[in-house]
Amino acid sequence: MAKPLDYTAPPKSPRQQIETAQEDSAEALTEALKLLRELHEAGVLNTVYKLTKGGSGLSSALLDTLSEDSSLTAIRNFIELTKTFGTLEPQALGQLGNAVEAGIREGARSVAQGKGVGLGELLKLLADRDVQVALGAVFGLLKGAGRALREAGGETQDTANQAEFGRHDQIQPTPQTPKTSQKPSGKRSGRGLFKARA
Repeated sequence: MAKPLDYTAPPKSPRQQIETAQEDSAEALTEALKLLRELHEAGVLNTVYKLTKGGSGLSSALLDTLSEDSSLTAIRNFIELTKTFGTLEPQALGQLGNAVEAGIREGARSVAQGKGVGLGELLKLLADRDVQVALGAVFGLLKGAGRALREAGGETQDTANQAEFGRHDQIQPTPQTPKTSQKPSGKRSGRGLFKARA
């Protein structure tokens, strides 16, 4: 009876290993080459090269990059954003962030359920306390932005309807009041819009 031969395949040469890796990673290599081309066209590779080599070319490359109009505009915008965020009260920003996060979750839930809003549903939503509070916040944001834009343009005189509403620069937390149950009286509400059911 014949004995099986012991055969071990020779290891792949470095060239064969590279060819196999290229075949397996063709898509990733294409994306990496695109990124490399974009970095080269933007001048980033030149700056990185000079950074690794060091020397006098580095400081001139950095100065050239920073003196471009787009770089100066970006730096100025960053400084202005830093000033703006420095004036915001953390409590106000936290409240707004939580509200936006909850709104996004609610909106995503509505989209996932395929809910649409018709005119009747819109009118019902306007009676919803959460919607009223959110609309108040949105209109407060618009009012504050409008006031700041007017003041930036040199207009400081309030109109007659603006005198009705006080200037509210400080955050006033809403006190939590427990809901009280009221028995329906069968009379029209104070606004005359809805009838209470008996």
